Amino acid sequence: MLKSFNPIIVVAGEPKSVFLELYIKNFDKFRKSPLVLIASHKLIIDQMNLLKLKKNINIININKKSIFQNLDNRRINLIDVDLKYRSLDKIKVKNANNYIKNCFDAAIFLLNKNKKLNLINGPIIKKDFLKKKYLGITEYLGSKYKRLNNVVMLIYNKNLSVSPITTHVPLKKVSSLITKKKIINHIRLIHQFYKKKLNKKPAFALTGLNPHCESNFGINEENQIIKPAIKFLSKKKYNISGPYPADTIFLKKNLKKFDVIIGMYHDQVLTPIKTLYEFDAINITLGLPFIRISPDHGPNLSMFGKNKSNSKSFIRSIEFLSK
Repeated sequence: MLKSFNPIIVVAGEPKSVFLELYIKNFDKFRKSPLVLIASHKLIIDQMNLLKLKKNINIININKKSIFQNLDNRRINLIDVDLKYRSLDKIKVKNANNYIKNCFDAAIFLLNKNKKLNLINGPIIKKDFLKKKYLGITEYLGSKYKRLNNVVMLIYNKNLSVSPITTHVPLKKVSSLITKKKIINHIRLIHQFYKKKLNKKPAFALTGLNPHCESNFGINEENQIIKPAIKFLSKKKYNISGPYPADTIFLKKNLKKFDVIIGMYHDQVLTPIKTLYEFDAINITLGLPFIRISPDHGPNLSMFGKNKSNSKSFIRSIEFLSK
């Protein structure tokens, strides 16, 4: 029985994602924090049969007061959420969406009851589940806690992290969404996280928006928005500099100087960090009452059932919350 560490709530996410494969193969490697998986019992059994794996399952009742007693990771501690399907190759989008919502609802119920819990969720297909209502799970959970404009995506690696000011938006909309206030709030949340969780004052680099931080047109976001934000934060004693051209900030000599590189849009910083570290990074949502992490591997539907997926990001997610 594990008494010293709080349980970690885990939402399995997309039914045909590789996440459950990674979970089934790795959950029993951890001896500190017990994991509580929210998923379909039938789906787990079918995936184990597909992968030719066998693990014991401990089904627990979400409504019991003693839900977190006598947990360990020798078995899959499971809160069973029904998913209606006949076979793995015939899971309908509507059924999958209802299932994912019910899994998140169960997780939020537990997180609201126990303020010491944190959350890991498997990736989802945004266009199916979120239906253009939210940009991503970062914003989906932010809306649940009325913090939609106060959440931040941080792609974390112990050597270097990155964070985009805007997330899953079309490039043509990026410039209209960047403001001095948004940049300042973004940096504050990441700074607070590093100080509280990692006991470290982070060094920040900000990229520009335009190539080479220059614009030949009337609007220059570097001069009008980004530089004023940096100046304000510098006066508040944040360790921050920029704006730097995005095409050179990720050179090796520059990486040694910074803990976090802030980009103006998603692929400006996520492409380089995935090139540098591949699956050795995790997606953390900041600004919620709890820490939310998603392994940075995506649903990866093409690898479903092949038993070949890379476990590193999943393992890093558990390790981070077990510190």
